Amino acid sequence: MRQIDKYMERQFLIILGISLLGFITVFLIVDLIENLDRFMDNRVPGNIVAKYYLFSIPWFISIALPMSMLISTVFSVGLLVKRNEWTAMKSSGISLYRLAWPLLLTGALMSVLSFVLDNQLVSWGNENRFEIDRDHIKRRSRHKLKNTLKYIFIQKNITTHIGLEKYEIKKMSGNILTWVDLGTGVLKKRIDAKKILWESDSTKWKITDFSIRSFIDGVEDHVVFSDSDTLLELHFTPEDINRQARSPDELDYYELTDRIRQLKDNGVKTVRWEVTRYMKVSFAFTNLIVVLFGIPLVVLRERSNLSFGAGMSVFVIFSYYAFIKFGQSLGFKGQVTPLASAWIGNVVFMIGGIILLLRARK
Repeated sequence: MRQIDKYMERQFLIILGISLLGFITVFLIVDLIENLDRFMDNRVPGNIVAKYYLFSIPWFISIALPMSMLISTVFSVGLLVKRNEWTAMKSSGISLYRLAWPLLLTGALMSVLSFVLDNQLVSWGNENRFEIDRDHIKRRSRHKLKNTLKYIFIQKNITTHIGLEKYEIKKMSGNILTWVDLGTGVLKKRIDAKKILWESDSTKWKITDFSIRSFIDGVEDHVVFSDSDTLLELHFTPEDINRQARSPDELDYYELTDRIRQLKDNGVKTVRWEVTRYMKVSFAFTNLIVVLFGIPLVVLRERSNLSFGAGMSVFVIFSYYAFIKFGQSLGFKGQVTPLASAWIGNVVFMIGGIILLLRARK
């Protein structure tokens, strides 16, 4: 039986590799054609374009993997049926569940790898390609940063916490600063200012209409009030604030978790951020669910050819993606909880896959 498992896994992985390569090639060509006029209008150098698509590959792999997994499942099982190998296996007492075991195990492993890929490479690649888009495609950039940010919270280290009510990215200026040094858990220093402005020459912040309070053992010891300007080193830069404008797609699961916590501490609604975070987990499990759904597609109609399975694969994967987007939109609108919006598609298709597998011939 172990030889059959190896045979199935080898056949599955070969088809998976070919499918992935095909999808990635198609995505690259289609995206290049779509963006060619933008690159030409902005006179983007060829090496920058090459870097843009190099950083895009992890994202293309991530979205192509579930489709490739489904196609690999349908064709690897379909070839067994076509060659009458499945008939011989059934005659030897091998059930469909036993046949499905190595494929489901591979699907579970691919789900884990997909989660790691998304959090290690996809977020990193998106951050870099979005930056290229913003820096080199001045006109019609897809990923422009928001010019105005509200309710910003930055924790530079264990002790230093910075809050801003409003910040203008282009002007590098902000309103209502609260800067706190907690020391070893006891308040040591607090700075409040109505306005701040970054001085590039001195690499310091100019603060206006401010107060500086010093504390000893948590008790206020010294206070300075002024309605004039002064330069201070506040241990953060405009780049630290610009990270607040990054798209959720540029952040991994753990960065999103930190961002959600920071936003909640500042009283900001985090529904969209939470939906995106849960989606990073649920989308990874797509690879397992499509395998569970794909096995019965072929076995239920053994006499049909592979074209039926291939056609059903396309229908299933697009229906699955449509269901995921539907759940995501419900979550963004607050009609369901973020967790439910991210998992509704997975739950529905997992139940459907289990039902099909139970109805398939053993």
